[in-house]
Amino acid sequence: MAKTVEAALLKEVRGEPVPRHIGIIMDGNRRFAEALGEPALKGHEYGRDTLESVLDWCLELDVKHLTVYAFSSENFNRNPMEVKRLMELFEENFLRMAADERVHRNRIHIRAIGQLDRLPKRVREAIRVAEERTRDYASYFYTIAVAYGGRQEILDAIRGIAEDVKAGRVKPSDIDESLVAKHLYTAHLPDPDLILRTSGEERISNFLLWQMAYSELYFTDVFWPGFRRVDFLRAIRTYQLRQRRYGK
Repeated sequence: MAKTVEAALLKEVRGEPVPRHIGIIMDGNRRFAEALGEPALKGHEYGRDTLESVLDWCLELDVKHLTVYAFSSENFNRNPMEVKRLMELFEENFLRMAADERVHRNRIHIRAIGQLDRLPKRVREAIRVAEERTRDYASYFYTIAVAYGGRQEILDAIRGIAEDVKAGRVKPSDIDESLVAKHLYTAHLPDPDLILRTSGEERISNFLLWQMAYSELYFTDVFWPGFRRVDFLRAIRTYQLRQRRYGK
């Protein structure tokens, strides 16, 4: 029965335009593990596996841009052992992506955004390797927000514009939405069409605050490691059935 529902959903999704850019707030790793009676840290490993699957699903549907919220700037305040393990996973995952045949076959451009200088040196080096090996790819864009905060991103953009004004490169009257967008971490991306969050929480948690002005929001009760292909298809189908008015 479940396979029948999934197949029907897939057919419907393929019959309509899919989102060009999907942003995901991946939430519920620790609660998923605890529900299984396992250590909370194990949930992050399960969550990593789910993310690998989601990338495959995006490729299957030709979703060109995927941006995931992997670690917020506030997450540094978590238990030091958890932060340490997450940094290990980031290092492993960026190096693995740099060597992933799927990444190179599909010409996926990998990029990390956030306050990357706050990350351990070994993680920054792994990011550099992944970005360098995929810098010339432009078929798909896979962006990982790590040590990221939406307010900080906007502050950094304001500072960058202020420096340009001070240097005489920009006049105050030149400042518009387009100029601000060019100073954001995501200047290389279109704004997200769909933002989805797992685990039942219905908030955006400082993620892509400027960029999601007209994004469709989708919330699901499923914990991130338990997020399935059918859940992904439901999110996209819900998006397809909505009318995007852009304030009109």
